[in-house]
Amino acid sequence: MNFSNVVIILCRPEESRNVGAVCRAMANNSLKTLRIVGKKEDFDEERVRILAIHAASIWENAQFFDSITEASKDCTIVAGTTRRRGKKRGKLLLPEEFAESADSLSASGKVAVVFGNERTGLEEEELDECTMGVTIPSSDEFGSLNLSHAVQIISYHIFRKSLEGKNKFSPGYTPVSLERLGKTVTEIADNLQKIGFFKLAGRPDMEKFWTDVLSRAALSESEAKYIEKIFDKAAGLASKRQADN
Repeated sequence: MNFSNVVIILCRPEESRNVGAVCRAMANNSLKTLRIVGKKEDFDEERVRILAIHAASIWENAQFFDSITEASKDCTIVAGTTRRRGKKRGKLLLPEEFAESADSLSASGKVAVVFGNERTGLEEEELDECTMGVTIPSSDEFGSLNLSHAVQIISYHIFRKSLEGKNKFSPGYTPVSLERLGKTVTEIADNLQKIGFFKLAGRPDMEKFWTDVLSRAALSESEAKYIEKIFDKAAGLASKRQADN
């Protein structure tokens, strides 16, 4: 496990003390990279430090962004945490299952875990910015977890996985970031649209599908380019046949 490649993202946290507790939870499990969707000036630094205690350096080095997409564009996969299942949420991994993926991919690429607002969790639109989902099983009678507790649980599973001292899979290359993957997905969608595969209104869902699938595949740069060539050639052949007819 390459802990420096594991990124914790807090989306719209409200309580400064919770942010401090998150820093401490991260430090307990050797994680140091914190990114926050929000503005630094909205937090009470003194209250953050009260619960961060000796992990205040994580807060001091935290980066702030306007969206999950911006905060995770250099990552290979982005896992949104949620306890609610929905049509667009797909298969939700358990913490230990996600730790397995993180162990493999963090060897050469960044892996992000996103935690939502304390009251509302991640909204549907925010989950759409993630490429996979993770859920922490909890009581049906009271399923909502404190933000820092959720971070602690996920981080602990990641840390425990590292103690096994081996990777079941090491890609031997640097997987492309989501920002780079976006170029491949655009190329796929452009070529599918050229041959009339879907109506314009269906493009966002198609792009979301390919982003989620290809991010889990952890493509190399050469693989991304090869896929682009395949779809470009397929669209060219389809156009030629239409012209011949």
